[in-house]
Amino acid sequence: MITLRPATINDLELVKYWDTQQHVIDCDPDDDWNWEEELAQDPEWREQLIAELNGEPLGFIQIIDPYLEESHYWGDVAKNKRAIDIWIGEAENLNKGYGTTMMKMAIERCFENPAVDGILIDPLKSNVQAHRFYERLGFTFIKERQFDESLCYVYELRR
Repeated sequence: MITLRPATINDLELVKYWDTQQHVIDCDPDDDWNWEEELAQDPEWREQLIAELNGEPLGFIQIIDPYLEESHYWGDVAKNKRAIDIWIGEAENLNKGYGTTMMKMAIERCFENPAVDGILIDPLKSNVQAHRFYERLGFTFIKERQFDESLCYVYELRR
């Protein structure tokens, strides 16, 4: 059974390790998450979660309010949106349906707030497998966009 719990500073070594895994790097090659700082903060506009499978860490989910997020990574975004980052920590856990379950849990969490009308994601343009994954979950392609050094596709799931 997959459950979600808040990520804490106690997860520092785990998430730093996951960041060294090639499949994680391939999905997010330009980001330095600066985990020591990020895990020590708890801003109102963000949730960082560890997905666990039968009590063992499986992956990471971040849900943000892109309108309130401090760096304005998403640029000008309407209110009442959420944005999700998600990954599986170990390659051996890929292609087992865990990511789908985790994403469905994240979507449900976002839409628990009745004001939220859309969820944004930004997989790399080159990550065709991720495009199919999100499309199967109901996300619609919005546009191609450069984020930092990465060319991405922006998708949205509307309520």
